Amino acid sequence: MSTITKPSHIGRKISRIREMRDMKQEALAQALGTNQQAISAMENSENVDEEKLVEVAKALGVTVEALKNFSEEAVFSYFNNFYDNSQGTIGNHYCTFNPLDKLIQSHEEQIKLYERLVQAEKDKVEYLEKLVKDK
Repeated sequence: MSTITKPSHIGRKISRIREMRDMKQEALAQALGTNQQAISAMENSENVDEEKLVEVAKALGVTVEALKNFSEEAVFSYFNNFYDNSQGTIGNHYCTFNPLDKLIQSHEEQIKLYERLVQAEKDKVEYLEKLVKDK
């Protein structure tokens, strides 16, 4: 069994975090003031200079350490543990609700707000049509 560790491929880590953030290469390029081709090249690079890493981390909303130490196994482990403990204790805190329920509730509130905004626009159109008809 070999004890050789494969080198950290920072470009792949950047790519995975960007994808997890649901961000396209073009959006990251715009945030960094560059083009999509430069982002593609960076994501295919095994190494990225420290100055560029600081900019990328800021654009992705993570720390440089998070970029350097990112592993998909750790992410899945975190979410599995979070889900397993979502009805119980997390660290020293006791959850009395399921965070996923709160997310769904928030989504439902956004839908209701959207529906109210659409209705307000319909009311405006109806009012304007009435004004035009009365002239």
